[in-house]
Amino acid sequence: MYNKIILAGNLTRDVEIRYTQGGSAIGNTAIATSRKFKSQTGEQKEEVLFVDLTFFGRTAEIANQYLRKGSKVLVDGRLKLDQWTAQDGTKRSKHSVTVENLQMLDTKGQSEQMAAQGGYNTPQAQNTYSQPAPSQSAPQAAPQQQQQTPVQNIPEIDINEDEIPF
Repeated sequence: MYNKIILAGNLTRDVEIRYTQGGSAIGNTAIATSRKFKSQTGEQKEEVLFVDLTFFGRTAEIANQYLRKGSKVLVDGRLKLDQWTAQDGTKRSKHSVTVENLQMLDTKGQSEQMAAQGGYNTPQAQNTYSQPAPSQSAPQAAPQQQQQTPVQNIPEIDINEDEIPF
């Protein structure tokens, strides 16, 4: 089966971060997305959807450091159904997204404006942060010759220090 969701929108609140006993970061926030359409009567309408987001690991720490309420983001991840029993005994449920990849969409100008208002700095637009891939053990039967081959033709990258998110 395939479970993948992609959302773009604005955060509805600051990222709340906590740590497990093992030291792993977990961040929680929500995103608001909207869709504009014309009704059958020709009236212009807007439908707004609010979805809770959960970040893990380094992505949670980056989100907590650089994102604030109103930040524009693009996230993709897995859709999850959360179920619980409320204090009054009723069964409750909601959908949320476990984020696997995060892209910050604010431009540098918007980031600087928000920094003046909220006291934070965000990196240049289009920075992507992903959950680390599960580590797989390297095949032990690999020839020694492959491991000793030096990597050549590595291009030099010109990076402005203001664009580095850490």
